[in-house]
Amino acid sequence: MRFFIQFSYYGKAYHGWQNQPNAITVQEVLEKAMTTILNQPVALTGAGRTDAGVHAKEMFAHFDVEDLTGIPNFIFRLNSLLPVDIAVKDIFKVLDDAHARFNALSRTYEYHITKAKDPFMHNTAHYIKKELNIEDMNRAALLLIGKKDFECFSKSNTEVFTNICDLTYAKWEVNQDHLIFTITADRFLRNMVRAIVGTLINVGVGKYGPNYVNTILKSKDRSKAGVSVPAKGLYLTSIVYPNTILKNG
Repeated sequence: MRFFIQFSYYGKAYHGWQNQPNAITVQEVLEKAMTTILNQPVALTGAGRTDAGVHAKEMFAHFDVEDLTGIPNFIFRLNSLLPVDIAVKDIFKVLDDAHARFNALSRTYEYHITKAKDPFMHNTAHYIKKELNIEDMNRAALLLIGKKDFECFSKSNTEVFTNICDLTYAKWEVNQDHLIFTITADRFLRNMVRAIVGTLINVGVGKYGPNYVNTILKSKDRSKAGVSVPAKGLYLTSIVYPNTILKNG
């Protein structure tokens, strides 16, 4: 039987989601906890990968076991065993061919910036003292909307079949000294959101105008875009799936 697991994590202590040979990851910790409770090997397939230090308010993975009874109690035991920076919210049955990565319709990220030094946001937001022109940043963000080649915002030498992403939402919102950038697409390239944010910050400080984003996109050159902002301000906040993957009964 195939199940989806819904969980969240605070990413500071982890080298991202995906298992790596010489670094602690969220996948490794979660798989070990599930294997311990179920007394059988559990292999998780995540909805995607997050880089070291990135957080997830909502993440999904799928796994296969012969059966899983008493799911509420299993979730309670799992959360009791997991460290405080990983929390499981739900586990539910899906069709046997449902896939946490390939069936996702969209993913949404937020990037958080604080304009004031705040000890409570030191590890959860990027501190920028410079004045930012939010109107220009949003004008530039609008130019990213659509089905486009985002190679200029991708980490180099990544093994992907295409650099085309369908970006449906990109907007900055301001709440006093707290800035939040929300971005939604069907898929994201490695490092893409952090590179986009770095580019929009360059627009905000006046390094170049909003329309220069079109020039960067056409160049397909990572060196033309802004530097990647720190991982600590990035959150995976939502993944949307079709209801057709659910298994009744």
